[in-house]
Amino acid sequence: MKLCSIRSSSKGNAILVYTEKTKLLVDCGISGKLAKEGMNQLGLAPELLNGILITHEHQDHIGGVGVMSRRYGLPIFANQRTWDAMESSLGCIEESNKCVFSTEEPFEIGDITVKPFAIPHDAAEPVGYSFVCGEKKLSIATDIGVLEESIFRAVKGSKGILLEANHDRNLLDIGSYPQSLKQRIRGERGHLSNEEAGFAAKFLSKMGTAQIMLGHMSHENNYPLLATQTVENILRDSGIEPGRDLQISIAPRDEISNIMVI
Repeated sequence: MKLCSIRSSSKGNAILVYTEKTKLLVDCGISGKLAKEGMNQLGLAPELLNGILITHEHQDHIGGVGVMSRRYGLPIFANQRTWDAMESSLGCIEESNKCVFSTEEPFEIGDITVKPFAIPHDAAEPVGYSFVCGEKKLSIATDIGVLEESIFRAVKGSKGILLEANHDRNLLDIGSYPQSLKQRIRGERGHLSNEEAGFAAKFLSKMGTAQIMLGHMSHENNYPLLATQTVENILRDSGIEPGRDLQISIAPRDEISNIMVI
């Protein structure tokens, strides 16, 4: 099973999870053109997708979903409250492509078992996802306001995880955002900081995770080197050596990532 970030940032997200038989797009907050170009760089075509999975209804996650569904006849998977919140933004979607799941209830797409799990974020009913194929498991956990025990339980056993490292606390504090937005980002239904991602990585490593890709980075309040250094320093302070005990990589904001293979 493989994971590749086509784009991952506060301005647009699209993550590809795939096997030889099944290709899934998690969110599409970028244009259909960018999504196609990203897939083409991997030697894949959008027509091969088995569906689009939605984490929540914010525009940086659904901006291109309607176009992709109409252009390539793709089913869209989301829980009912997310459908209610986003449907008017998607445009006309074929009824046969409206797929509703219940959060916390696994379902099958091709040879992948999809396991949605609840996350704390300021949306209708936001979810992260774990994906299981045979004995392999990987997860996507972004847009998280606070690290809850239930999230660690949901992703336990994942050899690879795309984990949010949205902002540096100091950059957010001194930045130009209005105070209300800063409070939202820092809040329990906001986003994880680099420090919080580091502490999450420490626990995930101890739970058996071997690869973590840091993603959903703010353009204004973070940058890749700072996020990486912050997380790796926390790991080293805990006796975990990056590169030896745990592989850390970056989901770039404006290009496709390296491929995570498990």
